[in-house]
Amino acid sequence: MDALRSLGRVIVAFWILSHLSLLAYSSSPQDLQILNAERRIDLSSHIVKVFLTLKVENTGASPVSEVLLAFPPTQVDHIASLKAALTVGKKKKKSYVPLEVNPTDLPDAPNQTKYFSISLLNPLNAGETATLEVLYILTHALEPFPAEINQAESQLVYYRDSAIILSPYYIKQQTTFIRTPSTKVESFTRVESTNRAGTEIKYGPYKDRPAYSYSPVIVHFENNKPFAVVEELVREVEISHWGNLQITEHYRLSHAGARHKGVFSRVEYQSRPSSGGISSFKHLLARLPPRVHSVIYRDEIGNISSSHLRIDYLKSDLEIEPRYPLFGGWKATFVIGYGLPLEDFLFESPDGRRYLNFTFGCPLAETVVDKLIIKVVLPEGSKDPSAVVPFSVKQHLETKYSYLDVAGRTVVVLEKENVVPEHNSPFQVYYSFNPIFMLAEPLMLVSTFFFVFMASIAYLHIDFSICKASS
Repeated sequence: MDALRSLGRVIVAFWILSHLSLLAYSSSPQDLQILNAERRIDLSSHIVKVFLTLKVENTGASPVSEVLLAFPPTQVDHIASLKAALTVGKKKKKSYVPLEVNPTDLPDAPNQTKYFSISLLNPLNAGETATLEVLYILTHALEPFPAEINQAESQLVYYRDSAIILSPYYIKQQTTFIRTPSTKVESFTRVESTNRAGTEIKYGPYKDRPAYSYSPVIVHFENNKPFAVVEELVREVEISHWGNLQITEHYRLSHAGARHKGVFSRVEYQSRPSSGGISSFKHLLARLPPRVHSVIYRDEIGNISSSHLRIDYLKSDLEIEPRYPLFGGWKATFVIGYGLPLEDFLFESPDGRRYLNFTFGCPLAETVVDKLIIKVVLPEGSKDPSAVVPFSVKQHLETKYSYLDVAGRTVVVLEKENVVPEHNSPFQVYYSFNPIFMLAEPLMLVSTFFFVFMASIAYLHIDFSICKASS
């Protein structure tokens, strides 16, 4: 019995020591503190951009390999993009090294706080500091108030946030700056250390704030920028190995600002454009690739002639104008199509596969896309398709039948929600293709012509004369 008790004590001691060693090498929020935090919130558009600079210090005894960002649950659903970088060097020699950011969970998160983890390139040793630059984009974060306005009224919106940065770490010093589109601010929450100068509201500096401190603020201001939201965009990219890339884009566009009430006056809108519809928009700019050709712009009625195309060697700007100006709550559907030279976008990889290098996202400037579907139509006979996208998307395959197709064309479908201009980055679609399949359609055309020709010859040699019967 004494031997068994001794063995039990040894096992318990070993278990405690092993778990203490694991705790020594695992990081917790108490291992870090933020020496200085500066946040700048840009409200000049309906797409909110937040720039966050954090100088963190490891106050623990073990190395730390990640830094956590905390968001309230009401805000995390509006995050369309989140990027982080490590600052290297000082002043003119300063550079930024991108870091990986992923959503993560913590047990017993207070008030359902949501987290993102920034993975450091090298663990931060005890006593060391690092400076991180964070950019995150918020969509549908501005709330129109009043919710309805008439044609002559300006648009006012609410923005809700916290004067103190929500963080799982102790913050030694912090400051928040909020920039509005103009000086027309109806009201804003005043707390300790609040100042306003021109278009900027400053909260702080605040010192020695414990983890998860929070101080809600509301800013009520004028924002008449176009609240252009594409509820759904379907982009079809069709590859033809005969030298052309055909793009067809189906838009369902809406004005997501304060809803229009009352009667629309075309006379007032045209005679007083600065006041008779200041919150509406009638022009949209689509930034297309260079060397674009065969551009079309139409809706359900037919071709829309109110568009202007400017082409240079770097880009092509297509300025489109819907059939009617868009006020809050109004919608429009239309189609944009254009062709591109295939040699600018199709390449061959070292392993012999072909790949398309194209731009993800929406070509319309300053636009939010609630749902984006990109369909890459590969030539008939393509095999083993795969897509490489720099962010998470949903992927699946479809089959499309076109003229003279026998087996159908493979379609790589990419889907993503909450898309902003920051998502306009290149993506690749790889596939294998045997050049012999390029002869399929010409041979089918020749065969069809041959059978039609032979049928015509046989038809001409039939004797259709009617003989008179003898008596």
